[in-house]
Amino acid sequence: MKTSSVGINLIKDFEGCELKAYRCSGDVLTWGYGHTRHVVEGEQITQEQADNLLVKDIESFEHQVKRLINVEVNQNQFDAIISWTFNLGCGSLKSSTLLKVLNAGDYDNVAEQILRWDKASGKVLAGLTRRRKAEAELFDTKD
Repeated sequence: MKTSSVGINLIKDFEGCELKAYRCSGDVLTWGYGHTRHVVEGEQITQEQADNLLVKDIESFEHQVKRLINVEVNQNQFDAIISWTFNLGCGSLKSSTLLKVLNAGDYDNVAEQILRWDKASGKVLAGLTRRRKAEAELFDTKD
């Protein structure tokens, strides 16, 4: 399964695209659509580079998420989990109650678990709350 345009647009909308390196709410150097590897403070990338990094980042998350999830998911559920993982990382998914609930086949309670992850540095952030609501709604949307 690959991330659909719905999932990609969800990521793009919430990540935004910054061509110049900046520090995200978690104080991590970032550029493009939330790309955090090999970012050089004070430098910038082109839009084409940002788009290419996004494609590669999503592919990496797809591979890792598919290894962690051991139940069937529909396209919307997959897209929601990819967006969540893109934002929080595979380590967070791997150790999360969200993954345990999903892999137990308890689909009805996954959205509740998604919503719990709306903090950065221990503080609730409105932007993360909006993102988690969008991901939870997408997860619960039937194909």
